[in-house]
Amino acid sequence: MASHKPLTCSALALFFAAGLVSAQLTANFYDNKPRCCKQTSLHQPLTSVTSPSPSQTKGLSATDMIALSGGHTIGQARCANFRNRIYCETNIDTSLATSLKSNCLNKTGDNKICPLDASTPYVFDNFYYKNLLNKKGVLHSDQQLFNGGSADSQTTTYSSKMAKFSTDFSAAMVKMSNISPLTGSSGQIRKNFRKVN
Repeated sequence: MASHKPLTCSALALFFAAGLVSAQLTANFYDNKPRCCKQTSLHQPLTSVTSPSPSQTKGLSATDMIALSGGHTIGQARCANFRNRIYCETNIDTSLATSLKSNCLNKTGDNKICPLDASTPYVFDNFYYKNLLNKKGVLHSDQQLFNGGSADSQTTTYSSKMAKFSTDFSAAMVKMSNISPLTGSSGQIRKNFRKVN
């Protein structure tokens, strides 16, 4: 019986339902009842996944975090989370920055959203990593995975080897799902992993 506070069963189900990710998960997960950002202890958007963080002290390595970041192949971000990147940073593809600026004005529109993977926003694949090699990471933290640092090699591997990314992502998801398991009355056991009770 394991779960993780900021990761709901539905979040896990999303990745496995995509069809390209599979893993053996423990049944009878306790899912946290209240959902609150304050309960999240994983890296926040501006934290580097390759430097020591609260995640690593919970047993997730930099390798795990680079693989888990690939979850950004599906999803969206608010303009407020990447405005500084598109207006102030230089390690960004100019066509991507121009496109994002058209939706996210310099000082307004915080809640407008854009896909994290503009190439294939609704497909679980390794285009997220391919985009990073071309300076097309939407979030600052994403582009740090390919910016002349220790994560470059793993990012390059994932960009060309979907099977390796999928295997590592699945293993890291299982590892993360076993962090700080809820027990007793702390949560609820879902009768169906893909549905709220």
